[in-house]
Amino acid sequence: MASNKFSHEKDLYNSGHRACPGCGAALACKYIVEVSGENTIMVMPTGCMEVTSTPYPESAWGISWIHNIFENSAAVSAGIETAYKSFKKRGKEGYMDYDDVNFVVLAGDGATFDIGIRSLSGMMERGHNVLYICYDNEAYMNTGIQRSGSTPLGASTTTSPAGKESYGEDVHKKDMPAIVAAHGCTYVATASVAYPEDLKNKIKKAFEFDGPKYLQVYAPCPRGWRIEAENTIEIARLAVQTGLRPVFEMENGEVTNVMKVKDRKPVEEFLKLQGRFKHLFKKEGGEKIIQEIQKIADKNAEKFDLEK
Repeated sequence: MASNKFSHEKDLYNSGHRACPGCGAALACKYIVEVSGENTIMVMPTGCMEVTSTPYPESAWGISWIHNIFENSAAVSAGIETAYKSFKKRGKEGYMDYDDVNFVVLAGDGATFDIGIRSLSGMMERGHNVLYICYDNEAYMNTGIQRSGSTPLGASTTTSPAGKESYGEDVHKKDMPAIVAAHGCTYVATASVAYPEDLKNKIKKAFEFDGPKYLQVYAPCPRGWRIEAENTIEIARLAVQTGLRPVFEMENGEVTNVMKVKDRKPVEEFLKLQGRFKHLFKKEGGEKIIQEIQKIADKNAEKFDLEK
């Protein structure tokens, strides 16, 4: 397998990118390459991190980095992984050895939950040795804050707006880790930018598994969530502490580790800091949606034994 030592010699995600102040996804980028190292070949579809990190002719990346269209990042990475496997079999020189390369996809939730799910499904089904990482900011932030399959119940976006008859998003967030696990993915985990060491350790661990791996990283978006930039980490932490976004690991379809929550907080503490949920506290009937969101957290607490 590829080398996964933490890289402290130089930054591989450099300053000068155009990400917004307080961007959770930009933090995720930094943490990911600190672990994956220089021998990473990263595929990234169109999205916030692609647009902000590679404005032609500049790039913030100190690794091999490939941009592709929205829907096929998993397929592109699978092709690269297959090519390197072929190089090794044929003894072809002039390339990094297959066993020394970390094959990574880094994509937003829109490219993962929705537009790219077909190629992701195919990559996992075929068993490619690729780590697929989703930075989850719960909407299509780059193109105007439209709802995605990851947008949570009650959140107001430009395509699920709160109004006279609407309370924002009216369906539940898609359970992508469960979908991936159902494909037989060897390692599935969730993480948060609020817990960087946990995130880094999971990336390192993922590379120890052969076959497809999936990591979903919770990454608040100040602009899309209408939060203050300095509150990014607090809000990401509250998502875990309320039970709304459990942090866990799965190996071969079984939950093996869960980050426990002491003195679990009510969901209102998480919701009230975000403009995308402000209508729930002002609009008549909003309390019913808050109660539904609390039920989601309560179910997660029971399912994952968060408080035990």
